[in-house]
Amino acid sequence: MHALSKVLRGKFLDALRLAGQAGKLPHDPASTDVARHARLAQLKRHDWVVYAKTPLAGPEVVLDYLSRYTHRVAISNERIVGIDGQGVRLRVRADDHGGKRTVLIDGQDFIARFLQHVLPRGFKRIRHYGLLSPAVKAQKLAAARAALAMPAANEQAREDAAAFLKRVAGIDIACCPHCKLGQWRTTAILPPERAGEHGAIANCRGPP
Repeated sequence: MHALSKVLRGKFLDALRLAGQAGKLPHDPASTDVARHARLAQLKRHDWVVYAKTPLAGPEVVLDYLSRYTHRVAISNERIVGIDGQGVRLRVRADDHGGKRTVLIDGQDFIARFLQHVLPRGFKRIRHYGLLSPAVKAQKLAAARAALAMPAANEQAREDAAAFLKRVAGIDIACCPHCKLGQWRTTAILPPERAGEHGAIANCRGPP
């Protein structure tokens, strides 16, 4: 079996087993421990094969198609019309001709739907292999450049996020949004109140 298929099968079945034990599958047709155990045993008997075939229009078309979705979010901000005590109002497609309509969704239902697009721990939206594998990327890319007699990467050509945003969008994130002259600087970092959350206190130090 392909290595990727084994990884996907193992992670999926382990998540399915833990969710069943924790009672997180209220509509699970396998409602008993015996039924869930039999289902897992049946799923393990089959090889999970990643089906792939040569694209008719070539790999460039597939890359162009996938590139439009790899970094999309579950719902864009412009589709959210409003949020109030009644729920979340969303702009959705009304027909196949580009028509739009607005629907009202309960807040808890909206969050539940949104979280369905969050990948479980251990899964990655984009997984790199070969030369771009994170563990060996620096060494293998350097070896490939040497084998092809290519010049080394120009360190000065690398650009951080702040410089990229300023060059492309004309936004200086270090500039004070109020006076437009001074620059922000971090004066204190607050401890997280919940896991994964950090806070910072910043102020404007005036014009440079």
